[in-house]
Amino acid sequence: MKRIVLARKLREQIHEFLGIFPPHFSKPTLKFIEQILYGIQASGDVKISSITRTLGEDITGKKTAERLSRHLQTPGLWERINEAIASHGGRRIADDTLIIIDPSDIRKEYAKKMPYLEYVRDGSTGEIVKGYWTCSAIACGQRSRKFIPLHQRAWSAAAPDFGSENIQILHVVDAVRRGTGGRGTYILDRGGDRDKLIIPFLERKIRFIIRLKGDRHLLFRGRARRACEIAVGCRMVYADTIVKEEDGKERVHRLEYGYRPVKLPGREEQLYLVVVKGYGHEPILLLTNGPVRKNRNILWGIVSGYLTRWLIEEATRFIKQSYSLEDIRVMSYERVRNLVTLVMAAVYFAGVWLGESLKLAVLATRVARVAKRFFGVPVFRYYALADGISLLLTYLGRCMKNLKSATSPPEQVQLLLGGFP
Repeated sequence: MKRIVLARKLREQIHEFLGIFPPHFSKPTLKFIEQILYGIQASGDVKISSITRTLGEDITGKKTAERLSRHLQTPGLWERINEAIASHGGRRIADDTLIIIDPSDIRKEYAKKMPYLEYVRDGSTGEIVKGYWTCSAIACGQRSRKFIPLHQRAWSAAAPDFGSENIQILHVVDAVRRGTGGRGTYILDRGGDRDKLIIPFLERKIRFIIRLKGDRHLLFRGRARRACEIAVGCRMVYADTIVKEEDGKERVHRLEYGYRPVKLPGREEQLYLVVVKGYGHEPILLLTNGPVRKNRNILWGIVSGYLTRWLIEEATRFIKQSYSLEDIRVMSYERVRNLVTLVMAAVYFAGVWLGESLKLAVLATRVARVAKRFFGVPVFRYYALADGISLLLTYLGRCMKNLKSATSPPEQVQLLLGGFP
């Protein structure tokens, strides 16, 4: 009985979650979003067939699937959902909150009929396969292991409306900035070392930390030199020790770091090259426009801010694995984009919404404890949370089927289970 009460509370919170979407979402659209989010959470899957089975409607599964597919074709739905999530999550973002921009991919090498499939580089294996590109914006505090998904979109370089990867990334950044009121410090890996990103960031007065490639030219003491050459003479003024899990083992790294003032050729903005040695054979080179001076806390804030990417890489794997994102099977480009963003909304519900108040935080903790895992709850607690939500909603679905087959009147079933409107 305790389990079904907890499952009912969880079901009610999915319904309450719809309150973050603005009034211009129609009632049929909101009902569709609620059912899709319920289905993704319950099944841990993005296939329409799996979602359909979790809903258990009193009509044929074919008709349910057709209705969901029809709504999933709604033009631009992904943009409006992203806007609502960024606006709601943006209240939690401060100037020093880290916002990691993470381009990734959806691997679909065996798909034949999905639209606009294009070659992508699998970030896990390095292989070049058919699929779609994605880009996420995930916020995280420097001293926190909790993350806030703010935006997720998919695109294909073969689609008619595709401009360039740079344009897509800037669209993500601009959408997040609108939701956060311009707050936050943006973190990009070496793929962000491009003038077509750095210069727009400067023009928009966005605070950033970007990892540079060694051959990037910067102005140092009035001369253009490669970043790797400037780093050679950089004095390492501070040192700290970090522990990182690598290949299932904890490894200790002693990091030394320092900085040098630099500028971009042709630009007047004062920038700083932060040099980090001790992780890998080559130093990590970080370019930032934040205020830098000889102060351990300030410099370590930049170094640790970049290293937070490790957590976000795990968050990206969580999104793909816990909701089987790469098993997406829809036959239109708009459905691909809408479903990718709806998965992000499901992650936001599980990782952020359930912590909106003390009562919901207790609920989230109890949900995580429900998850049965053969090797215990992993360090990354969101996996257990997703498993617990799926277990509870699946249990709720079984109870619904049992009650429907019993003699209980329909209104009693509705009252007990909080059924879909």
